[in-house]
Amino acid sequence: MVTAYPLPEGFTELEVFAIGTALLVEALLGFCLNGLTIISFRKIKELRTPSNLLVLSIALADCGICINAFIAAFSSFLRYWPYGSDGCQIHGFQGFLTALASISSSAAVAWDRYHHYCTRSKLQWSTAISMMVFAWLFAAFWSVMPLLGWGEYDYEPLRTCCTLDYSKGNRNYITFLFALSIFNFMIPGFIMLTAYQSIHQKFKKSGHYKFNTGLPLKTLVICWGPYCLLCFYAAVENVMFISPKYRMIPAVIAKTVPTVDAFVYALGNENYRGGIWQFLTGQKIEKAEVDNKTK
Repeated sequence: MVTAYPLPEGFTELEVFAIGTALLVEALLGFCLNGLTIISFRKIKELRTPSNLLVLSIALADCGICINAFIAAFSSFLRYWPYGSDGCQIHGFQGFLTALASISSSAAVAWDRYHHYCTRSKLQWSTAISMMVFAWLFAAFWSVMPLLGWGEYDYEPLRTCCTLDYSKGNRNYITFLFALSIFNFMIPGFIMLTAYQSIHQKFKKSGHYKFNTGLPLKTLVICWGPYCLLCFYAAVENVMFISPKYRMIPAVIAKTVPTVDAFVYALGNENYRGGIWQFLTGQKIEKAEVDNKTK
């Protein structure tokens, strides 16, 4: 006989099911789209360029986010976290690692696009590999800090997934939050803002807009902004006064990143989209300039 676990405090049966379903849909859709991006890079020779390596880095990170979301969805349907405290720490670390790597890789793509359009310099393999390795090592450094005592991983309000513990709002949390936000949100955001503004000015002068220069930064702000606001609010006020169900909303929104990124950086990229089409159908489209840019 299967044990029926009680509902998490502050949630109804429908709300738990809705959150679990949303996480599952986000995980499956994002994993399929980014998995397609990864496989196409591997199978289609024309896609294996230094610039597309940075797109691959985003896809790898986003697949990691999807795996994290899938585990959270499974636990939500169970109504409890079945992997113990050690599993919670691993889940929190893995989620943070892939999220930060995704953000850093997005900033790297912006840097590459700036040089492609504004300085006409071509990205070399050595530079692309170095940028990808740095993005992941940098993400790993910040993700391991809570395991070493600076910050802390704990359960989300639904208690079926784990992330940075913002419930205490103590000095340890506040110092980690501000350092984390500066190096992993504000600086990447500034890189993306300045890079895409420069590209926009270049497009404006030529009269040819090759892609939406505002979309990547908007994706960053819309998907991660609510979660960042919640964390900052926790630094100045007792966030526990907010209903658990409302505190789960930013986490669910953040899990849409893999799907949105797939459309912004792979399916929205004319060259990459052609490579994916070739992989799926075997039909090679007319060769376009390999510029790794969203149309």
